[in-house]
Amino acid sequence: MRKSRNKLFITLGVAVFVILVLLSSNNFYIDYLWFSEMGYTEIFFKELITKLQIGVPIFLGLSLVLFFYVKLLNHISEKYTDSVQKKTKKQKTAMLVIVGIVALLLTVYISDKLWYQILEFINQSQFNVTDPIFHQDLSLYFFGLPLYEALYSILIGCFITFAVLTFLYTAYSLYQGKKIEINQTQDLESLKYNTKGILKTYLEIASKQVGIFLGILFIIFALGYVLEAFQLLYSASGIVFGAGASDIDVGLKVIIFKGILCLVLAVTSVLAGYQKKYRMMVAGPIVLVGVVIVGSVGQSIYQSLVVIPNQYTKEETYIADNIQATQAAYSLTDVDVKEFSGTQEITAADIQENNITIDNIPINDQTPTQDMYNSLQGFRNYYQFYDVDVDRYRVNGTYTQVFLGTREMDNKLLPDEAKTWVNQHLKYTHGFGMAVSPVNKTNEVGQPDLLVKDIPPMTDVAELSIKEPRIYFGESNYDYVVTNCATAEFDYPQGDNNQEVTYTGTAGIKMSLINKLAFALHFASPELLLTNEVTADSNMIINRNIMDRVTTIAPFLEYDSDPYMVISDGRLYWIVDAFTTSSRYPYSQPYDEKGDNYIRNSVKVVVDAYNGDVSFYQMEDEPVLDTYGKIFPGFLKDISEMPAGIREHIRYSKTLFDIQSDMYKTYHMSDSLSFYNKEDQWETATQYSESEKSETTVESSYTIMKLPDRNEEFMLTASFTPKNKDNMIGWLAGVSDGADYGKLILYEFPKQQLIYGPMQIEQRIDQDTTISPQLTLLGQQGSRVLRGNLMSIPIENAILYVEPIYIQAASGENNLPELKKVIVCYQNQIIMADSLDMALNQIFGGQLATSIAGATGGSAGSGSTTSELSVKANSLFKEAQQAQQSGDWAGYGQKINELGQVLAQLQQLTGVTQ
Repeated sequence: MRKSRNKLFITLGVAVFVILVLLSSNNFYIDYLWFSEMGYTEIFFKELITKLQIGVPIFLGLSLVLFFYVKLLNHISEKYTDSVQKKTKKQKTAMLVIVGIVALLLTVYISDKLWYQILEFINQSQFNVTDPIFHQDLSLYFFGLPLYEALYSILIGCFITFAVLTFLYTAYSLYQGKKIEINQTQDLESLKYNTKGILKTYLEIASKQVGIFLGILFIIFALGYVLEAFQLLYSASGIVFGAGASDIDVGLKVIIFKGILCLVLAVTSVLAGYQKKYRMMVAGPIVLVGVVIVGSVGQSIYQSLVVIPNQYTKEETYIADNIQATQAAYSLTDVDVKEFSGTQEITAADIQENNITIDNIPINDQTPTQDMYNSLQGFRNYYQFYDVDVDRYRVNGTYTQVFLGTREMDNKLLPDEAKTWVNQHLKYTHGFGMAVSPVNKTNEVGQPDLLVKDIPPMTDVAELSIKEPRIYFGESNYDYVVTNCATAEFDYPQGDNNQEVTYTGTAGIKMSLINKLAFALHFASPELLLTNEVTADSNMIINRNIMDRVTTIAPFLEYDSDPYMVISDGRLYWIVDAFTTSSRYPYSQPYDEKGDNYIRNSVKVVVDAYNGDVSFYQMEDEPVLDTYGKIFPGFLKDISEMPAGIREHIRYSKTLFDIQSDMYKTYHMSDSLSFYNKEDQWETATQYSESEKSETTVESSYTIMKLPDRNEEFMLTASFTPKNKDNMIGWLAGVSDGADYGKLILYEFPKQQLIYGPMQIEQRIDQDTTISPQLTLLGQQGSRVLRGNLMSIPIENAILYVEPIYIQAASGENNLPELKKVIVCYQNQIIMADSLDMALNQIFGGQLATSIAGATGGSAGSGSTTSELSVKANSLFKEAQQAQQSGDWAGYGQKINELGQVLAQLQQLTGVTQ
């Protein structure tokens, strides 16, 4: 009975092992198929090949060392027990198996720890920058120390393995030689007595080995103290990140002393083992622990009695090192700082001269726009706009900032009865088209004025025309789909029928019989084998989420979590910002909880939304990325190879800019004394978000702007206030266009002069006796007021503040926020009007002769004279009549609305009032 039970367990164990091997091999095969499809097999095989190159010689070497070491242990134990026990064949086989298993486990552990660190080390690129303490090139810290630390942890692991193996084998030999006895029924006192006996016997037989092991352990500790010395440059215990005065004056000297002491104790421990001086062996670790405690206490006393009373004098050098390193690690050394008084009296003429800036002030916000896209352009429940992105295009020749939303497919939102396997994997396979609208313009009811809309996508703008609108790869958590099946895919809804299509792209893995079996097993989907829809010509498309796609190919890069869509030559492409990051920059202040303190946006990733092709473009020569390029040759393309139509849309990464601006709040101070006193600490400006006055930070935002002495350009901006104050002290911009891509520009305001900050503007709005009651009324009767992003816009040498106001129903689901008002503030004037141009005209006394785009209710044109506006009004009146006669009442209403705007402008231009 027992024998048959053992056979059953063995059979089950073998079956589980076979299943695990099969699943693992199948996953490996599928990964290979996908990397082969993507053209990145070299990356796929790099880890495996490197581990084999490392692992095979390590396994052979460890096997030999362990084999002869066990034989040595056996020889020592036989010498002590005075008996030579001939090993049986079974015992010899067991010994070889144990040696092989231990060697294999150690090899897997070592190769897994070392493979990537070795590749980085042998392919490292120099920074040509040295640290301030040890004067070593930063490549040592980025590529050398990680390898040395991995080797150190491996030494510790191997030491423990050999120590445990030595103890167990010796105990087993003593047991076999009858030198120790184990009674399974002994009580606790007997067990303690026998344990002491085993240890005493072990010391007698293996005192030399114990001494040698202690000596090796002290040598390992000495190596560890060398690493600890370099780790001082990442100390977080001082006044700034990095080694401080007590670390260098005391801590470093203590580390050097401990290292030398460990070398001395290594020698004395070996001698004590040979001479069987057990007290001397025990004394070594006690002395080391005592030195560690005394050193730690001594450093604390030095910090309290010497450093803190003279803190700035003692820490000045290290504060300067921290400032210099942090500014370099975040590319803050070349910020173009300009003085900005903000006191210039601007006129209507200045507004007109800066019409590019004015015309692109975003009176729409991304979040309300996304809600409106989903409501107005979703059409079906399974279409979703997961995000709205900001970009710029030439719209009929005019450089225009726009919002773009991608209409993706979420077939999980199909009705329950339609959630069949065929529908979810073969039929509803792709999203369709986009919605695009200018950031500065809404229609007559406060909704986006769409430049691209509907299915199929319709537009009057040649630059925004889309020839291939189908989206197989996007931001949703997509499941696999199979294309080119026996029946066509759903394409888009049209009336009572659905249009269908057959995929003609290059994405996918051919569904041969073996691939069918592999994917059926991988997805636990027998339907792939049983259906007649999937043929040998069908293609399996996996990893359809673009972030999964790029991170699977290049997991060694960090990625922006918010990719954005680009229209180029009628096709759709995703752009993902990728970063090289590290926590290894000496003295640089970390920016996240992981301890990362270095970042570069050195890669732009382009993903074809239809074919799924992924290309990595190198933006700059940067040591970490150059090292990756050497490890994976051919992986990176030069930015010059990026198609021009896509390159026009690369932009300053918001993730990078937010990290830089957050650091710059403190590290704009380059003077050590100012930094020490924190006398010029900044904060990100804040504003109100709703009528309930919930305070939020003013998010960095993209805008097209023409700064003084510069051309129009797309940039990312943020504003700062002094710590615990609301007045504005600085305004930072990151340039996205042309040769100045990546340039940071700071407008620094006078410290002795008041420049209103966003929160002060918010407070003035709430104190305004005209605007505040209107906001209260707008927020009544089941509605709530949403305050958009408050923008601080430099015009010449003055600041203009603009804030959009939205109204949204307070109850129910899928409520549609609509832009209803725009607030503009200049100096002591605050105006809330139905549109931006109306507010500007009121501020500047009706002097504006041009129509500023962004009027609620659509653009009325760009007439600059009364005659031109009169012609426009006459034309609109005729168009309205034609629309009325043809029964196009929506068109009639729009033309009448535009006519009203033109007449309002004529009234403002001529000064005639009713």
